[in-house]
Amino acid sequence: MSLSKGQNSLNDKNERFSSAGFILAAIGSAAGLGNIWKFPYITGQYGGAAFFMLFIVCLLLVGLPVLLAELALGRAGRGSAASAMVKVGGHPVWGKLSIMYVIIPFVILSFYSIVGGWTLHYAIQAFTGKLFSNNDFAGQFAAFSSGYAPLAWLLIVFAICAVVVILGVSNGIEKFNKILIPAKVILLLVLMVNALLLPGSGAGVAFFLNPDFSKLTIESALVALGHAFFSLSLGMGIMVTYGAYVDRRQSLGTAALAIGGGDLIYAFIAGMIIFPTTFSFGINPAQGPSLVFIALPAAFSAMPFGSFFGGLFFVLLAVAAIGSMVSLLEVPVAYVMERFRWSRIRSVIIVSVLCLLMGVPSALSMGLVPELKVGGKSFFDFVDFTASNIFLPLGGLMVVIFAGYYWKNAAEQANLKPVWFRIWLFALRYIAPILMLLVFLHTSGIIKF
Repeated sequence: MSLSKGQNSLNDKNERFSSAGFILAAIGSAAGLGNIWKFPYITGQYGGAAFFMLFIVCLLLVGLPVLLAELALGRAGRGSAASAMVKVGGHPVWGKLSIMYVIIPFVILSFYSIVGGWTLHYAIQAFTGKLFSNNDFAGQFAAFSSGYAPLAWLLIVFAICAVVVILGVSNGIEKFNKILIPAKVILLLVLMVNALLLPGSGAGVAFFLNPDFSKLTIESALVALGHAFFSLSLGMGIMVTYGAYVDRRQSLGTAALAIGGGDLIYAFIAGMIIFPTTFSFGINPAQGPSLVFIALPAAFSAMPFGSFFGGLFFVLLAVAAIGSMVSLLEVPVAYVMERFRWSRIRSVIIVSVLCLLMGVPSALSMGLVPELKVGGKSFFDFVDFTASNIFLPLGGLMVVIFAGYYWKNAAEQANLKPVWFRIWLFALRYIAPILMLLVFLHTSGIIKF
């Protein structure tokens, strides 16, 4: 494939989704590590079903309206996330602000890919039985994450993503997700059935489905809102970029509902895997990020066919991570293709190398070079905190302000019936901005509840 300028432009036929392919790709992006890794432990912390119900409300009030706004903006702009606002009539200053939508996924990808590498390593370790040869799972994780091995796994998962994105939208991202999503569904169902058959699993199901409203606070509401936003891949340019590849005949309202529904079902099934498993083996489901890499391996080691089911679980995590990584990589790739008129293969290679270079200090800061710190945090934690708690809420706030107050043709592009358009516009103007501002103030540490 030639590296000449202009080849594989964003207007090529290969740079379009089919209707089903678009929905599958969007769900593949949304249904990532967050709903398996983060959702269970924050649900455990904030009241089980009560938090899950709050999560649903946040999806409806904020998640779906913002999702529709991003998709409509992308389809109307037919370009990268950085140019969409200007292309639909926005002042050039919006273009300067929109560069944030290229920076955010690039930064997230630099550390998210490290965790993706961990999951692939753990899948192989589980299937071979090496993961369960030593019951010191905390020690195993510390030894692995603080060594050189994560750099190799970082390179492997990045290479997989790069190949998918090089192949283009229809031949790469769409076809990849047409395999990935059914595989993910099968893995989810097999793991859920196994979890429900474990002795004592009923207590976990009861915890997940019986609400404890006493644990609901302003903080839990903001956590639910932040997770709803993150789980739908909002505020980071992904859905704006994917919207640019959608056929104009596609109903965006229907697509938004399908994406939101897929994300919700995915989170529910993840809960039906994690909570029965943790309760069956006396594990605290609210213990935080260590749940996946330390606590759950202990559970798999104690159950029949633990190597098999543990391997399936980490394959599920790896598949989910790579699906999200593909969508994250596509955003800056689309930008450099448009901005510099580079070919897709050249764009993917350059963006991937730069992102890998940024990921190296994050990986090293986990143990090999603990002195790599910024503001008292390890480089990994600093990049994670900055992207997730500052950039993402600001990115979301920017799109709701633009779509709700500035964009004159929003109604035409969203293609909603008048009553639904008024509801959508009300949510964008009066509900989403206030709540997103509160999330930003809370997650950035400016205010505490």
